[in-house]
Amino acid sequence: MSYSIPAAGVPADVPVCPRHPDRVAYVRCQRCGRPACPDCQRSAAVGIQCVDCVQEATRAVPATRTIFGGTVRSGRPMVTLALIALCVVVFVLELAVPNDVVFQNFAYAPFTTEAEPWRMLTSAFLHSQGFLLHIAFNMYALWILGHALEPALGRSRFLALYLVSAFAGSVGVLLISPVGTAVVGASGAIFGLFGALFVLQRKMGGDVRQLVVLLVINAVLGFMGSGIAWQAHLGGLVAGVLGGLALVYAPKGPRRNLIQWGGLAALVLVLVGLAVYRVGVINSSLQQLYGL
Repeated sequence: MSYSIPAAGVPADVPVCPRHPDRVAYVRCQRCGRPACPDCQRSAAVGIQCVDCVQEATRAVPATRTIFGGTVRSGRPMVTLALIALCVVVFVLELAVPNDVVFQNFAYAPFTTEAEPWRMLTSAFLHSQGFLLHIAFNMYALWILGHALEPALGRSRFLALYLVSAFAGSVGVLLISPVGTAVVGASGAIFGLFGALFVLQRKMGGDVRQLVVLLVINAVLGFMGSGIAWQAHLGGLVAGVLGGLALVYAPKGPRRNLIQWGGLAALVLVLVGLAVYRVGVINSSLQQLYGL
């Protein structure tokens, strides 16, 4: 067995810690047999192990997976909490920064798509300044849906589904709304989560009647109420259902990750294609209108 060269002042025949050559270590790791100083010792069921062996053993243990392939995490749904915190921080900035600077630079309208496409996502983190219930309802819905979906799908899949649904909401506005319609809010993403939860509940054999009633009520309010971008709701809902199908119905096995992420990627490509097509139609119409 070879050890690190002892530091100056330490006799050559005295065992030293490989990580800290200046420290004498008479306690040996029960796994590899190397000396370990107190800072490098870890208690284990079979005795003391060195930190390197503990890390190696941890890496060798396969991560526990949820029923839909995500990594099991203990504790609170951190992605959900982070999204809520981000929306709240942005809302405070909207109120604090004068002259509607945040709204003017990050809200989405179809005419901004070609020059500033990032607005299709940033608008999902803004909310109406004059209607407090807008952000309150969305964040409450995100809290409920996140607690149901994030532990089941895993953090990365849940976040991807949220962002794809938010993007799809803006695509819905681009396809259906007038080019000057400005929209903000997480409603598209929220409706996407509703759609994914519907798919998940159907897959698990759960009762979806209350969820359907809630969706119908919100859809009716979207069509009846003024200032509500039902187009974003529709776009997010469709994307949430399609994304949920890819995540929930992907068969178990080595190809599940490929099917899940490939399905979400294909959905994004379709949304991008629809956006590019619609922008081309809008530009063509403007050229004909102004004789350019």
